[in-house]
Amino acid sequence: MRKIICFCFSFFVLFNLSFAQEAKVVSSYGMTNQDVGFDQIKAGRMKVKAARAREHLTLLNLRYDLSKRSAPDVFMSGGKPIPEGPTAKLQGISWAELDQLTPDQIKMRDLFPYKPLPFADQAEGGMLFPPMVTNLLPRLVRFDLDFDLPVHLLPDSAPAIYLTTRPDLGDVAKGRLITIDNYYEIFNGILNPKQLEGLRLLVTQFPQQQFNATEDRRTERPSLGVTCFDCHANGHTNGANHLVGDIRPQEFRHRIETPSLRGVNVQRLFGSQRALKTVEDFTEFEQRGAYFDGDHAMAAKKGVNVLDRGSQVHFMAEFLAILDFPPAPGLNIYGELDKAKVSPAALQGEALFNGKGLCFKCHPAPYYTDNSMHDLKAERFYKQEMINGMMMAHDGMIKTFPLRGIKDSPPYLHDGRCFTLEDVVEYFNLVQQLHLTIQEKSNLVAFLRVL
Repeated sequence: MRKIICFCFSFFVLFNLSFAQEAKVVSSYGMTNQDVGFDQIKAGRMKVKAARAREHLTLLNLRYDLSKRSAPDVFMSGGKPIPEGPTAKLQGISWAELDQLTPDQIKMRDLFPYKPLPFADQAEGGMLFPPMVTNLLPRLVRFDLDFDLPVHLLPDSAPAIYLTTRPDLGDVAKGRLITIDNYYEIFNGILNPKQLEGLRLLVTQFPQQQFNATEDRRTERPSLGVTCFDCHANGHTNGANHLVGDIRPQEFRHRIETPSLRGVNVQRLFGSQRALKTVEDFTEFEQRGAYFDGDHAMAAKKGVNVLDRGSQVHFMAEFLAILDFPPAPGLNIYGELDKAKVSPAALQGEALFNGKGLCFKCHPAPYYTDNSMHDLKAERFYKQEMINGMMMAHDGMIKTFPLRGIKDSPPYLHDGRCFTLEDVVEYFNLVQQLHLTIQEKSNLVAFLRVL
C-alpha cells in the first residue's frame, strides 16, 4: 500500500509540474528579484552578443544598401551632409514594376521593401546610442549591444539649437553638445531662471532600465542613469533608439526612433502611439514608466525619479517650449514656398505635396502636421511573421510628426525603417498607392529638403 501511495504521489507531482510548464505564460513584468549576480548576467549576454549582431546585420544588408551616399549640395542645419537614397533593396523587381502591383500581390510575393524594423536585439531591447554619442559620452556604452546603423544615416552629433525667444542668436550650440558640464556657461544670461533650471534637469542623469546601479544593468560600471538630452541631443535627436513601453509580449514591441523636440510648442500630441496631450504629461510618463520599459515595479527597484509637476516638470516644459525649428529661408510667412527663393523642382514638389501626393491631408502648412493620429494600414503589404525576434505585426495609430526641418532628422518613420527622404517618398508612394513618376518623386524630395 505504501508503494502505491508513493507512486500515486510521485505521479501527481510530475503531472502537476508538467501541467505547470505547459500552462506557463509570458509575464507582463520583468524579474525584479534577480537570483544571479552581475558577472553571471553579463556572461550570459556576452554569449549571445556576436551571433545576434551577425543575424541583425545580415537582415539589414538584405533589406538595405548601407553604403555612404550623400546629397551633393544640401546639408543639415549643423553642416552634416544629408544621406541620399533610396536605400531599400528590391528583390528581383524594379520600383516601376512594384508600383503596378496591388497590396495583396506585394504581400503574397513578399516584395514590400519597408517592413517594420527590428531592434538590434529584439529580445533584449533598451536604450541604444550610436558611436558618435558614446565617443563623447562613454558612460552610455553598453557591454551587450552595439549600435546597428551607420553614422552617415544619422543626424548631427551636436545639432544646432534655435530659440523662439532669441532668433537673433542663430545656432546657440555652435557645434557643442550641451551637457551638465557646459549648459550653465552657454545659456546663463539667455534663459530666464525657470528655463535654466529646466535645462539643468534635462541634462541631469536619472536611473533607467539599462543604465542604473543594479546587478541587471547593461553598463560595465554602476551608472547614475541617462539624461533626456542623451537621446534628444541639444533638444533635437541623435538617432538613439529604444523599444516602446506600451506593448507586450516582447516580440510585439516596436522599435522607436528618438523624435526631435524642435517645435514642441506647436505640437498637441506626444509619444508616437500614446497620444499624450501635453509635453508635461510626456515628461512624467518617461520618468515614471518609459525609462523602465513601462514597468513601474522595475522602476521602484532601479530608482525612479518622481518629478514634481508644479516646479520641475513645469520648468523642463518651459525650456522645451522655446526650442525652434531651424531657419527655412525658402518659406514665406505662411510656411509655404517663396517662389523667388527656391528651385523649380521644389515648387513642383510643393504642388505634388498639396495635390496628387495627398501629403497635405496629414501635414498641412505652416508646420506640416495636423496634430492627429493616423493608421496607414501598412500591414496590407506584408505577412505577420517573426523576423529576428520581432513579430511583423500592425503598426496601428501613429502620430503625425511635423515636417519642418525634416532634412535634419534621419532615419524616418516611428521605427526608422526609412533611412532617407527618398525612402520616405517611396514608402508613401506604395502605401498610399499614388503611382508617382520618377521625376515626381525627385521633386517631392526637393520640396522636403526646403522645409
